[in-house]
Amino acid sequence: MKKFLVIFALLALVCAPVEARSTRLGDKAKDTPESKMEQPAKAPQTQAKTAYAKTDFVPGDEIIFEDNFENEKMGEFPSQWDLMEGYAEVGEVDGRKVIAFTDDGFGTVQPLMKDQQHFLGDVFTVEYDVFVANSKDDEEWLGEQTIELAFGNPDVENHNGGVGWIYFWNRCDGGANIRWEFQKPNGGDDIGGEKNLSFDVDTPLTEGWNHLAFSFNKRAFKGYVNGLRVINIPNAKVPSHFWITHSGEYKFGCLSNIRIAKGAVPLYDRLMNDGKIISYAITFETGKADIKPESLVEISRIAKLMQENPDLVFEVQGHCDATGSDKVNDPLSQKRAEAIVDALVEQGIARSRLTPVGKGSHEPIASNSTDEGRAKNRRVEFVKK
Repeated sequence: MKKFLVIFALLALVCAPVEARSTRLGDKAKDTPESKMEQPAKAPQTQAKTAYAKTDFVPGDEIIFEDNFENEKMGEFPSQWDLMEGYAEVGEVDGRKVIAFTDDGFGTVQPLMKDQQHFLGDVFTVEYDVFVANSKDDEEWLGEQTIELAFGNPDVENHNGGVGWIYFWNRCDGGANIRWEFQKPNGGDDIGGEKNLSFDVDTPLTEGWNHLAFSFNKRAFKGYVNGLRVINIPNAKVPSHFWITHSGEYKFGCLSNIRIAKGAVPLYDRLMNDGKIISYAITFETGKADIKPESLVEISRIAKLMQENPDLVFEVQGHCDATGSDKVNDPLSQKRAEAIVDALVEQGIARSRLTPVGKGSHEPIASNSTDEGRAKNRRVEFVKK
C-alpha cells in the first residue's frame, strides 16, 4: 500500500479516457456526434431513481465543506484541498471538473479545514460522485486501480490514527470489488485483528457517474452506492477526520461534487422549531431543473411528513447563490420549485397543498464570497403556511 498507509479507505473507480466521454487532464471534453450517441439510455436512470426511493440515507443539515471544482483552473491543485503525498490536480471528465490523480496514479489529499484532525463531529455525512469507465477492452488502461477514503482519529496510535477503511478497486479484467474494515470501539489498534470487523461485498457501481454516500451517527456507520445501502455497522470507533488516497497503474482516478455535512435533525423537529424546513439534499443538474436521483430520498421524507400531517401546507421555495445573473437565476429557481412540487404530487401529495416560488439569489443566508457560503445559499425551503 505504498509508504503512506491509508486506514479507512473507500471506493475505487476507473476513469479511463474514453475518447468521446472523458478527457486527459488539460483537455476539454469534446462535444461530438459520437459522444452524444454514447450517452446512457434512460432505462438505467429510471432504475437509479427506483433505487434511491428505497434508501434510508439522511443527509446532514449543516454543510461544513462542499467542492464541485467549478471555479478551479485546469491543471492546478484544487484550492480547498491539502496535498499529503503524491500528486493531484484539477481535471475534466465527462464534462465535469474533478480532482484527479494522474501520471503514476498515486496521491493522497484531505479537505483543507481549520482543524485538519477534528472536523467531522459524532454525527456527519459525506457524499461525492465518482466516474467509472469500463477499461476491460482497452489495453492501454489495463491494470488495477483503487481509490480509498480513509477515516482517522488522532487518539488511535497506529497507522496515522486510522480507525478503518473501505476500498473499491477495478481489476485488470474489468470487474470490481468493494471491501470495508473497521475497528470496534473496544477493538485493538491492529486493523484486521479479531476484535475488528471486515467484509467483502458486491458493489452496484455502474459505468458513468455514481453517487457515494456515508453516514455516521455516534457509533453506527452506513455506506450507500447509488442509493443502495452496502455497509451497515452498528458499532464502530468514532472518526474525527478523513483523507483520500488513489493508487493505480497508468490510469487516473477522479472525484467530483464532494460534500461534508453535520447533524441530521428530524424534519418535524425542524419544522416546529423554525416554521420551515431548509433542505440541501434536493439537488439539480447544473443549470437545469432536472432533479438528481439521490434527491428522491429527501422528497420521499417530505411526502411522508405531509402524509402523516394532513393539515400541513407548504410554500416550496427554490434559492440560488449569486453566481450568474438574476435573468437566469430567477426563472431557474422557479422551475426548480415547480419540479419539486411535481415530484411530491407523484408521491400522492395534493397539488393544492404546495405553492412553488422561485426566490433566485435575493434571500441569501450566508456570504456569497466563499464556497461554503454559496453552498448554503443553494437550497430548498419548505415554509409552513
